[in-house]
Amino acid sequence: MELFSTDRDYKSLYTPGSIQPHGVLLALSEPELLILQVSNNTQTYLGRKPQDLLAQPLSFLFDSTQVEIIKQYLLEDCSGVNYLKLFIRTDEDGQFFDGFIHRTKNSVILELEPIGSANTLSFGNVHNLVREAIAKLKLTSNLKDFLQLATEKTRKITGFDRVMVYQFDQHGAGEVIAEAKQEELSPYLGLHYPATDIPEQARELYKRGLVRVVPNLKAQAIELVSIENAKNHPLLLNLSLSVLRSVHPCCVEFHQNMGTAAIVVISLIKDEKLWGLISCHHQTPKNITGEVRSACEFLGQFISSELANKVIQEEVDYKAKLESLRSEVIESISQADNFIDALIQPEPRLLDLVGATGAAVCLDDEITLVGSTPELEDVWELINWANTQVKESVIYTDSLSKLYPKAKTFKDTASGLLLLQISKVKQYYILWFRPEVLSTVSWAGNPNESIKVEADGSVTLCPRQSFEQWQQTVRFTSEPWKLSEIDSAFALRNAIVGIVLKKAEELAKLNQELERSNQELASFAYASSHDLKEPLRGIYNYSTILLEDYACVLDEDGIEYLQTVVSLSVRMETLINTLLRLSQLGKAEINLQATNLNQLLNEVINVFDASRQQAQFHIHIPRPLPTVQCDSVLMGEVFSNLIANALKYNDRAEKWVEIGYVDEEEWERGRVGEGSQRCGRVSRLGATGVETRGKYFSASSEASLHLNLLASSSQSPITFYVKDNGIGIQKHHLETIFKLFKRLHSQEKYGGGTGAGLAITKKIIERHGGRIWVESSVGEGSTFYFTLE
Repeated sequence: MELFSTDRDYKSLYTPGSIQPHGVLLALSEPELLILQVSNNTQTYLGRKPQDLLAQPLSFLFDSTQVEIIKQYLLEDCSGVNYLKLFIRTDEDGQFFDGFIHRTKNSVILELEPIGSANTLSFGNVHNLVREAIAKLKLTSNLKDFLQLATEKTRKITGFDRVMVYQFDQHGAGEVIAEAKQEELSPYLGLHYPATDIPEQARELYKRGLVRVVPNLKAQAIELVSIENAKNHPLLLNLSLSVLRSVHPCCVEFHQNMGTAAIVVISLIKDEKLWGLISCHHQTPKNITGEVRSACEFLGQFISSELANKVIQEEVDYKAKLESLRSEVIESISQADNFIDALIQPEPRLLDLVGATGAAVCLDDEITLVGSTPELEDVWELINWANTQVKESVIYTDSLSKLYPKAKTFKDTASGLLLLQISKVKQYYILWFRPEVLSTVSWAGNPNESIKVEADGSVTLCPRQSFEQWQQTVRFTSEPWKLSEIDSAFALRNAIVGIVLKKAEELAKLNQELERSNQELASFAYASSHDLKEPLRGIYNYSTILLEDYACVLDEDGIEYLQTVVSLSVRMETLINTLLRLSQLGKAEINLQATNLNQLLNEVINVFDASRQQAQFHIHIPRPLPTVQCDSVLMGEVFSNLIANALKYNDRAEKWVEIGYVDEEEWERGRVGEGSQRCGRVSRLGATGVETRGKYFSASSEASLHLNLLASSSQSPITFYVKDNGIGIQKHHLETIFKLFKRLHSQEKYGGGTGAGLAITKKIIERHGGRIWVESSVGEGSTFYFTLE
């Protein structure tokens, strides 16, 4: 691990001007292969002083066969470091070397490490160990077990005291996620390291050079000698790919503080990025052979390729699970009548869709909570905040309090938030929550010790003195959201939008079909009813003629039969007229205009007064009715039908009907009928204050106009009602009474009738965009309510 404090230190990583002492470095010109620069230890390994080698051709050291081998390597792809075996004959005898050759921008670098340890493993042994390791690694599917096995096999191949897998996070900090070690060593497994331990420039070196070997961290670095030294212009040699590159002093001190004397670092690359390192530590100086180095590089490449597969497989399996859940949710939504029910049931499915512990579904002013969530009021405030923040369809955070400080008050349920905006027009959201995870991060020593602030304010990175476990508690943070979970939420939104659009298209098509069918049905009903009237008149007329002109030749039964025919033809004509009326309502355009309902109601009541002069009834109007947009003729028919029914189905000696309205606030307070109790027996509004036929006029026209203006200027929805003290309706008949020709009593009771009045009334209200319903108590009376759009 390489530490430094300034830009100059950054550059010194690449051009340190020195190497480790366990080998020799030669910098060669190309294509001549003249020696331009050497390490100042050639006498030890090659038996020749540096000055004797500078400006000499490479053939000065190697025979022609080996020079040709080196040239052949250079003719081939030499973008990385190539390994070869070389031999140099010295005055005493000769020496075999592990050779490493690579090309830089300005020269060719040849590095030589002598071979000569009796304790080194043979090539066959190394090959067998690598083959065994790969075979067992291939059989391990779980990522955690795979990495643990990788450390154990790497330790067996290298013989080092400790081998760790060190994984980088998105910020460059790292964690030891697997470890194999001698029993007496303190564990590093689970410890975290700050990004300053391996800065970005050092990570870039590890990415380029797949294996880094430092046999002795205490060894003195060897300077490079250049032919320009005499002129004080040494050649700056780029050693970023050098296997012998010297170690930065901070890195030396860092590892010595850990009790480490030798290291081997193997890079793990995933998706062309440095994913992590296999870091090998030894308590005493220890070198590895070229075969072992090659084995480590090969094993590292295999682990990297398998690592990508293992990570991808885990992601694929989890993603497949999320896709399966999402398919279930989408299918439920597409087939259900209630969107929320389909989304939240069964409850775990919505939560598992993104790995959450709680959720809130918001559709305008309705919120449904699922699982462990903040209080409803907190969710409302969070949505109001989100309305000002959301610019994308999906937002997510694992530390909501950083964006929304109030979230600290409900950290136990919602430290993490994943918010899905379904509609940009309406307030349609799905919010998923995750609780706070009190994570205790165990650092290898206090990470703050690696940063030193100087008196002038400059910052210097330096190695920490202690690597004892140092714990830091992280608050107000949840488990982070995975990319697959975010993608799942986004895919759900797209699916919901698609379902809505499809249903809208289906509804539009269905409406067109219904409209066409209704038009055809109305035309058929009109034509059929109109055509039926002519033969019906013939039946009526001929029956009447028979009764008038041939009664003398008929017996009593014959006369009774003809009278029945006449009666039935009259009823049939009434039914046909009703059908004609309904078909006309469906075909004709309604004439909407501002209508003073008080004047309209006066006209309707006048008709009842004229036709029921002997009847005792009272019509109450607690307060002036508003002016509304409606078809005055049709609305007059509505009031006429409702009043007629109220008086017809009433067996009391004193009958009364109350007509009024309530707004939205009055609905909440339950004020229907309160006006009549307060004002007493009051009738329709008139222009005078005189009494007429036992009904009282209680409001002046000026007051009426003022109240009408107030009512018409109100934007609150208005519900009208017609209330009576009649016989009432049984509960199971409350819906059927609006059906055509539906009568609850026989023709002989309550004055007969076709049973079409309420059906016509319902049709008129629906043509105005409203609805009608009834509330009733048997023996006490009924109240018909209706709204107008």
